[in-house]
Amino acid sequence: MALRALNYLELESRLARSGIGTAADQQRAALERTDVEVVTSPWRGGDPLSGVRSLATGSGFFEDFDVAHCNLVGPGSLAVARYANRNDVPLILHTHVTREDFAESFRGSTTIAPALGRYLKWFYSQADLVLCPSQYTKRVLESYPVDAPIRPMTNGVDVDALEGFETLREEYRDRYDLGGTVVFLVGNVFERKGLTTFCRVAESTPYDFAWFGPYDTGPHASKAVRQWTTNPPENVTFTGWIDDIRGAYGAGDVYLFPTKNENQGIAVLEAMACGKAVVLRDIPVFEEFYTDGHDCIKCETEAEFREAVERLAEDEQLRRRLGENARETAMEHSLDRVGDRLAATYREVRDAKRAGRSIDLDDE
Repeated sequence: MALRALNYLELESRLARSGIGTAADQQRAALERTDVEVVTSPWRGGDPLSGVRSLATGSGFFEDFDVAHCNLVGPGSLAVARYANRNDVPLILHTHVTREDFAESFRGSTTIAPALGRYLKWFYSQADLVLCPSQYTKRVLESYPVDAPIRPMTNGVDVDALEGFETLREEYRDRYDLGGTVVFLVGNVFERKGLTTFCRVAESTPYDFAWFGPYDTGPHASKAVRQWTTNPPENVTFTGWIDDIRGAYGAGDVYLFPTKNENQGIAVLEAMACGKAVVLRDIPVFEEFYTDGHDCIKCETEAEFREAVERLAEDEQLRRRLGENARETAMEHSLDRVGDRLAATYREVRDAKRAGRSIDLDDE
């Protein structure tokens, strides 16, 4: 039976450079491979003002959809949640934000995090189903506790979008004056993602380090971000936003990600899909996806990160072996698999709502 689903990301244009924006883009790309019809705005006409005009003519404020799937937690998503619950529309809320990963993201975020946690507990509990990227995130939500069924589902990786990254190697290495073994990271520059560790490891090694991603040095920036980006070590380059993310994966050799907290980490999967050797902090979320010594190297201390980088820089065979295994791991998160699971989940939630029952997670 045909199904029309809302896949909504409020503030979409502002989040285009974020992991949340990438996750939503990948959901939609995955659903294009299924028979689900997707609408991306809940408002008739595509925006709230058009929705108001539509309401004035008797056509209604909201679009028609069989399932509502929201990817953020702000006022737009809250309006959709209220509409869905008042009109018996199945509601899926996707967890890309937790109290834990909000901390150390920008100035004041750690102070705000406890209050955010209380709001998230209430917000996610409105759902017929909460989706999250990992078993780790599910445990975090259960600890709040969120009063709704919770199902882990990988964000996936868009392998097709990375095709041709190798051809950009020299262009991006020349653009940012990078040479030899390049240690790199992709994503927004936050202390939570291991900024201080990244820079201190760089200070203790002779290799070029590059962080590909935007950063803020204004009033919202944390002290650590302002410190390291305005006065970086001599061998560290902060590129800011780049137009073609494939250039980062082309230019880099060793992906160093000393993050302190993640719900999954899409850029890790992208680096793996490109066959890069990956070095990760040994945190719980990575236990369920990656195996130390097989498709990555896991570390806990700055000394261990430095030793891992030095080993990989000196041992091309090790880099190649880890990269090949990493590519196989990434293929387990293909968008074909994500699309099939997401389409099946939409239908499951719709059918359960019609039958007046909750989602059954006992068999998972």
